[in-house]
Amino acid sequence: MSQNDNLTPDPEDPRDKEKLDAQREEAADETAAGAQPDGTEQDDSHGDDVDDAFEQIVEGVDVEEAPSKEQQLETMLTERTEDLQRLQAEYVNYKRRVDRDRDLSKRSGIEKVLADLMPVLDSVAMARQHGELEGGFKLVADELEKVSRAHGLESFGEIGDEFDPMLHEALMQMPLEGARVTCVSQVMQPGYRIEDRVLRPARVAVSEPDPHAAQDDSEHANDVAATDTAPDESSNDDKTKPTD
Repeated sequence: MSQNDNLTPDPEDPRDKEKLDAQREEAADETAAGAQPDGTEQDDSHGDDVDDAFEQIVEGVDVEEAPSKEQQLETMLTERTEDLQRLQAEYVNYKRRVDRDRDLSKRSGIEKVLADLMPVLDSVAMARQHGELEGGFKLVADELEKVSRAHGLESFGEIGDEFDPMLHEALMQMPLEGARVTCVSQVMQPGYRIEDRVLRPARVAVSEPDPHAAQDDSEHANDVAATDTAPDESSNDDKTKPTD
């Protein structure tokens, strides 16, 4: 047996077999130890890739798109200002409605009271017409009519007024001498109104136009026309007068 043969471990020899197993384990440990740094470098490179991707995402976001605190406050101020303006407009409209309704209610109440007083005023007018208002009664009647006028109550309906179906209620026909249009010939009951609102129409008798009055008007018109067209005699005399 040569010397080299003695140095080579024999796999069949138990002692050499243990030595070979130890060598294999040592080589495996060295291989694992050498591979670990490479794995660490691979993990670090993967982390770097994640960081780079995150930076790209952050850089891709437009920072100016996010409103600043000042812009947010300005937006809130604008919204609150618009809300206040809207509330103010609603309040103004509400106040107008309240004022209008209050005026209508006040006017309606006054009209109701005056409507209840109209029969009393009719009696006063009739008594005045027959000369029955004297002394203290006359003073009371005058004051009542004065207060009624102060609240806007106005009586209407006089003989000779042109007939208006919106103001007069015709109860009968009665001729009126000299009537040139359909007019009131007699007042049975005066009418009352407040401004342009009629509380009660006047109850009257109506007269048709008087034909004699129309004829008189025609004759008068003819006389006027004849006078205007007649020659001036004084001027004719001046023309025929001999000159010296």
